[in-house]
Amino acid sequence: MSLNPEILHKLTQIVGENYIFTDIETRNHYGHDETEDYVFPPSVVVKPANTREVSAVIKLANEYKIPTTPIGARTGLSGGALSIYEGIGLSLERLNKILEIDEQNLQVIVEPAVITQVLRETVAEKGLFYPVDPSSMGSCWIGGNIAENSGGARAVKYGVTKDYVLNLEVVLPNGDIIWTGANTLKNSTGYNLTQLMVGSEGTLGVITKAVLKLLPKNSHNVLMLVPFYKAQEACEAVSAIFRAGIIPSALEFMERDAIDWTLKYHDDISINVDDKVQAHLLIEVDGNYPEILMLEAEKIMSVVEQFEIDEVLFADTEEQKNALWKMRRSVAEAVKSNSIYKEEDTVVPRYMLPELLSGIKRIGAKHGFKSVCYGHAGDGNLHVNIIKGDMTDDNWQTQVPVGIREIFELTVSLKGTLSGEHGIGYVQKNFMDIAFTRSHLELMESIKRVFDPNNILNPGKIFPDHLT
Repeated sequence: MSLNPEILHKLTQIVGENYIFTDIETRNHYGHDETEDYVFPPSVVVKPANTREVSAVIKLANEYKIPTTPIGARTGLSGGALSIYEGIGLSLERLNKILEIDEQNLQVIVEPAVITQVLRETVAEKGLFYPVDPSSMGSCWIGGNIAENSGGARAVKYGVTKDYVLNLEVVLPNGDIIWTGANTLKNSTGYNLTQLMVGSEGTLGVITKAVLKLLPKNSHNVLMLVPFYKAQEACEAVSAIFRAGIIPSALEFMERDAIDWTLKYHDDISINVDDKVQAHLLIEVDGNYPEILMLEAEKIMSVVEQFEIDEVLFADTEEQKNALWKMRRSVAEAVKSNSIYKEEDTVVPRYMLPELLSGIKRIGAKHGFKSVCYGHAGDGNLHVNIIKGDMTDDNWQTQVPVGIREIFELTVSLKGTLSGEHGIGYVQKNFMDIAFTRSHLELMESIKRVFDPNNILNPGKIFPDHLT
């Protein structure tokens, strides 16, 4: 859709002529995220400076019924920031300040465009810890983390974004500005609007400030890389570690191709991998007492030694630890550099991981595609990268969607669900009928209508096409 000069003039009056863009280069730049090769440029890109300007833009969009897509760092993998109906691309990049670190109450107030890693490092300087660490934490923003309820490697011990959001300043689809809760650790006062906003993918409101809970920073950790000769056994070991009474701060699964492709992608990382090894677990424990951590590491060793494993690598230095984490966090980039791919974000109860992995491989063989799997095994969260490789374009277009649906059906049959941390967005919305009945979906859609009766805010996301 094209916006008439009157609307463009009004938008310019709100944000200033230096912060409104209609050229195709800028629109294309803000029209994609990391979801495959999709590009949906908005009609105009608008960059407000503060909550008041966000409110004015949203109020105008609501008055003229203009589709408006909140745009963050564009690191998402579900198409949540794509302007599929054009309209206004609302970039929040200028709202990028850490406003207050409350060391007395272990809280921080941030704007949505603060980079997650910057927040983590800033509070760490004060001896504090913000645990949420998505693989893209060096580039993703807090606002997007909240919109998608992001997790990361340390969610297994510390939880996901929702567990750290205390209160939110939100601009509603009519332009009203509200705070959703209170800056308290407990709040049993009416409906929990804060948690309703978390994970709502920009469909209910635009987050302009967030009050986040912090923790004291732990001073020590132990990190080990365990090679397994059988990928199934690596998955089995995950549940066994927890049943032995250990809660790792991270427990990551990487199958062989994920390791090999990443080592080729980063020639500065050197790890010897035996030809017979099929998968690795990257396991971390953390705390303040090294002697306790070593006892926990020994207990983990006693568990994994029950399986067929190669020699375990203990990271002795910070340099080794950083290299192992760099390898894990680079898997998605390495896969993307190797082939056209589709990434799914399955999650099951962790004891079901072996069955999920074997089922994914079985479905891939049936439909003629290869998959590379890795993820946050401690949470039962397995990222499934489906590789085009030498598949024909026709099979890629026809067989892969059928296989993806079967993978999701398997996941739900194992008491799991469609996404652990990437969200539904644009690319997964037509699989929602697998996880939810029509009654579920209509209830969710009715909530959307209450907040956004004109359906201006991030339309075309989450809900299946047949419902809209």
